[in-house]
Amino acid sequence: MSALGNHILVEFTGCSPEIMNDVVAIERDMVEAAVRAEMTVINSTFHHFSPYGVSGVVVVQESHLAIHTWPEYGYAAVDIFTCGDTNTWAAFDYLQDQFKAKNYSAIEMRRGVINLLERMDFDLSSMRSQTTDRVNPGKYTRDVWFTDKDENQALSLRYTGEVLFRKESPFQRVSVLDTHAYGKMLTIDNMVMCTEKDEYHYHEMISHPAMLAYGNAKNVLVIGGGDGGTIREILKHESVEKVTMVEIDGVVIEACKEHLPSISCEFDNPKLNLIVGDGIEFVKNAKAGEYDLIMVDGSDPVGPAEGLFTDEFYTNCKNALSENGLLVAQGESPMFNGKVFVELNQCLSNIFGQEKVNTLLFYIPTYPTGMWSFQIASKGNINPINADESKIEAFVNKNELNYYNQEIHKAAFAMPNFVKKLLKKEAVNA
Repeated sequence: MSALGNHILVEFTGCSPEIMNDVVAIERDMVEAAVRAEMTVINSTFHHFSPYGVSGVVVVQESHLAIHTWPEYGYAAVDIFTCGDTNTWAAFDYLQDQFKAKNYSAIEMRRGVINLLERMDFDLSSMRSQTTDRVNPGKYTRDVWFTDKDENQALSLRYTGEVLFRKESPFQRVSVLDTHAYGKMLTIDNMVMCTEKDEYHYHEMISHPAMLAYGNAKNVLVIGGGDGGTIREILKHESVEKVTMVEIDGVVIEACKEHLPSISCEFDNPKLNLIVGDGIEFVKNAKAGEYDLIMVDGSDPVGPAEGLFTDEFYTNCKNALSENGLLVAQGESPMFNGKVFVELNQCLSNIFGQEKVNTLLFYIPTYPTGMWSFQIASKGNINPINADESKIEAFVNKNELNYYNQEIHKAAFAMPNFVKKLLKKEAVNA
């Protein structure tokens, strides 16, 4: 039976879950499947969804190949359609092998049966001027997307399709991708940690407001911060004699030293004491009054960072601070993770005293909602809101900072009304 096209609908089962969650491998295999079926590839567009799942389509001159995967079931739904004289089953055979599928079901359909259609004439000459633009140039465009999402919202960034670094550590999966809009990007368990384009928002704000409020910090402890951005900013302060950094995952350090040199550039600084180990245990055993500042540069409260959000940990941090020491903690987003944001503020208030805890807000495009926070707790009488404006201005100018300045220092401590209500610093109407 003569038809316009041949369409195969396939269900692959028993596939490798790792492959089913690997957008780069799937995009590569789908493109190669089209090539093996002697199709002409024009474009590929693929998305990875956090925490798992891949969707994508390869547009070919003859039609398309499409896929969606469910890694948790080892399942892939594949659609192969061609309107030319190509061998669609060659694409099927290749994908079955690459996905390590144990089983499959397939339906082949003839699309557009000629005997049931009536051919219509139209003027090709009017389209002749557009012909050149429609000729495949011999190479195809790639639209491969990384998506950081939860059940309610998502952030997608287009990247080159190549994974520069990927390793599974004992704690988490660490990757570096090269995005089109934000440069190289560090991800942990498919969540954005930092990008080359906007990392300074975070690293300048975790460091300089507290450092300049303290004024003459000599001994600083950083818990986490494996990308190196926080220590880079701390070491811009001439008063600093020693920075101790305790990062639990050496793979994060490895990835950033290899692929994010502008962020990790101070790992060889002689003032740095780098320890790959458990920051929670380190603080527990730290000498009382040892540090002028402690900066808790951890990720969200899951996995190895979960213990960074407990009363015991912050009590130990307070003990390790000097008489007038300051603690800075990654405080989550009041719009994205409001429950943890409030719980951390209450935890610090219970340990340091409510009047000794201040919230600092800043903005970073690649974090959920764009609004993020740090909580600053004072063991002594230093109020981080009050810092010497002339010293801030001189420091900013000398170091050519990109985000932090004198005006930002003051404004960062000004809370929107909804945040005040969250923190119960303003009466909520019944």
